[in-house]
Amino acid sequence: MIPLDQQILMIGNEMNRASKLLEPEDVGRRTNSYERILRLVDLTIETRNQRTLRRELLRWRDLIAALYRSAEADEALHRAAFRCLLQLNPTAARQIPFLLEPDTGSTGWL
Repeated sequence: MIPLDQQILMIGNEMNRASKLLEPEDVGRRTNSYERILRLVDLTIETRNQRTLRRELLRWRDLIAALYRSAEADEALHRAAFRCLLQLNPTAARQIPFLLEPDTGSTGWL
């Protein structure tokens, strides 16, 4: 089984890719990226027995599903979801300074 930190980082890699697809002309590629993210999260959930982790991943998945269904890109929600994902694991959380600018509190979530 792949270690949790690597699974979270693989999902994070796809989130980072989607971060670059927030323009209106990128809607198809962004949708495909969110589909890959949802599938990676599903696979991670299937391989984990810890109830609390599974619950948090399922909640996080709901955020991504909302982004997937949205007709327009929501950069603030995407960034907040990306930050939340990385905070699920200490190894992944160390990547936040390299992937996301400092949080300005604009979403009120973090």
